[in-house]
Amino acid sequence: MLGNWFTAAAWPLNTEVQQQSEARQRLLTKPPGSLGRLETLAIRLSGMQGQLQPRLNNILIVVFAADHGVAEESVSVFPQIVTTEMVRNFARGGAAISVLARRLGAELQVVDMGTAHPPGDLPGVLNQRIAAGTANFMCKPAMSNEQCHMALKRGKQAVDRALDTGVDLFIGGEMGIANTTAAAAVACALLGRPAVELAGPGTGLNHEGISHKVKLIDTAIAQYADKLGSPLAILQTLGGFEIAALSGAFIAAAQAGIPFLVDGFIASVAMLVAARLNPGVLDWGFYAHRSAEPGHDRVLEALNAEPLLDLGMRLGEGSGAAVAAAAAILRDACALHNQMATFSEAGVSTSE
Repeated sequence: MLGNWFTAAAWPLNTEVQQQSEARQRLLTKPPGSLGRLETLAIRLSGMQGQLQPRLNNILIVVFAADHGVAEESVSVFPQIVTTEMVRNFARGGAAISVLARRLGAELQVVDMGTAHPPGDLPGVLNQRIAAGTANFMCKPAMSNEQCHMALKRGKQAVDRALDTGVDLFIGGEMGIANTTAAAAVACALLGRPAVELAGPGTGLNHEGISHKVKLIDTAIAQYADKLGSPLAILQTLGGFEIAALSGAFIAAAQAGIPFLVDGFIASVAMLVAARLNPGVLDWGFYAHRSAEPGHDRVLEALNAEPLLDLGMRLGEGSGAAVAAAAAILRDACALHNQMATFSEAGVSTSE
């Protein structure tokens, strides 16, 4: 039996501690609100962690990798073998996310969900293959019902593994040639928007390539019009193993009471799926950055999300989320909240 574990309620925020955290902010030696979002970030983290002094010491990054059958339709400038080659690059420590994880002092795990070319046994890479990539959704649904549930569960299992290590922050990343096409298709179906508003260059398509991607996505959505009646059906029909795993991980993190950072366009689409399956997940996520991928703004708007950074990035891998954390935005919010003196402690007069 597949089960719908992903509909179980998210962990409740500790509103009492959050109120105490708000009160502490009013006592710190600064004009109220002068630290802007750093104040509200610390207050949110207090409510999530249930403690007046939130912490982000133990950070886990999990990159889910998988290939997409729709790559057969020439929607990427890179061949599918690049997914496997990048998994090997992650294992060797040469990818952007590998560098950023080291700078952050974070643990990096890679999960092979189903690359078209198996990478072999690699240190730090977990073999959880479902198939050698999804099916080409121009010909048939990307996943079977069972495969979609398995992929969601792989995301939950990543969070379950993290629970024993006392993780303070979860970051999910992805790797998969043609996954911007799958993500855009999922977003179009969820939002009821034409592909021209959400499909972008991905790994570097020119104008002609983007137009081809737009027509392909619109054709697919019309083709499956009577089968896209639920978020789960949309994910199964148009999505990817790694997108589903991210959705499952975000839901499981919210259910376990673990704050998480959402990366760029693809991860935000996975978050949109997660929120449609389980609205409680929205309380537990921070949005790392605004991607240069044009559809990202539409997805962020649907999530009512305000990203921490806008650096023009569209790399994926969880790199934007790691940058947000490495830039010490969330950690600085905690440090300021925890370590600044109150007016009373500092012997500083308050305003009249």
